[in-house]
Amino acid sequence: MPTPEPAPGSEPTDAPDTPRTDAADPWERMPEDALNRPELAERGPGTGAPVKDTGKADGQKDGKDAAAAPRTGDGERTGGVFDFLPSPVFVLVLGLTVFAGWLSWRAVELDWAPENTGVTPLIPPLFILLGWIVSCAVHEYAHALAAHLAGDRSQRGGAYLRLNPLGFRHAFAGTVLPALYLGFGAFGLNGPPAFVAWDRIPRGRRVPVALAGPLASLVLFAALAVTVSILVPPGNDTTNWAISALAFLAFLNLTSAVINLLPVPGLDGFEVLAAALPDRPWVSTARVNALFGSVAVFAVLWFPAVRDLWVGAFYTLFRTVMPNPTFEGTVFLGELLLQFWNA
Repeated sequence: MPTPEPAPGSEPTDAPDTPRTDAADPWERMPEDALNRPELAERGPGTGAPVKDTGKADGQKDGKDAAAAPRTGDGERTGGVFDFLPSPVFVLVLGLTVFAGWLSWRAVELDWAPENTGVTPLIPPLFILLGWIVSCAVHEYAHALAAHLAGDRSQRGGAYLRLNPLGFRHAFAGTVLPALYLGFGAFGLNGPPAFVAWDRIPRGRRVPVALAGPLASLVLFAALAVTVSILVPPGNDTTNWAISALAFLAFLNLTSAVINLLPVPGLDGFEVLAAALPDRPWVSTARVNALFGSVAVFAVLWFPAVRDLWVGAFYTLFRTVMPNPTFEGTVFLGELLLQFWNA
């Protein structure tokens, strides 16, 4: 009798027994990419053994280029142009700033209030606050861009290079603290910088990185001052809320630029000083405690006698340099609009 042939796809009866894997740990048999953990891509299944060399170039898998989000040797992402575009948060804050400015220009609160009643403007202070947040974001963006160009690629695609004030690594120091300085002191002072990887930047390039923020603040001051000078030419005066707020924002950016030049930990001038000195442990210690230096500078400038002295110096500068001597009074009106609780 002929021997029947085995069915297609069946195993011969004399094949050696193999252990069943039904009782094995299910995590051992799960595909590595199912865990959505990128670090496992460099390990083998099970015990985490290194993946065997397949002869393919780095960044390739199954013959396809996996450079959708390539990284450098230091693990830094090197994405595309979107890494430098303003974030939706910044666009939203900027849009709200423009809208508040338009409402201030129209003085809509006077139309909303009943006739023959006093009005305490609340939209102009909001306009100043939002404008100051935008100014701080531009200040930090200048630092981040200069650091990126100088060799620190760690912030590419991050909040600083995308002008996202709500996504700063230290949101309190970068956004909340400058707003508190504004409310209590009515002058511009940024929080301490806490994101630049100075060890990745050659010493000869550190000074431009440190000065990029004050320079950006000076550019904002010039742009706002020119705008106010065009809107209020020499021989004219104004009590327009929006123009007064713009003049006060110019004052805030100018004071921010000047104060940040002080060689105190927590201010940009300290990094200029640190770049001129050899690396020493006290420099790292000062950077860690930069918040205390920033608060100390604010406390000194907030003292009434000191504040009146140096704010008066800025007003004297306005009377000397600005084409319209009423610019000083316009700035003061903006300060009154901000601190409405003192009215």
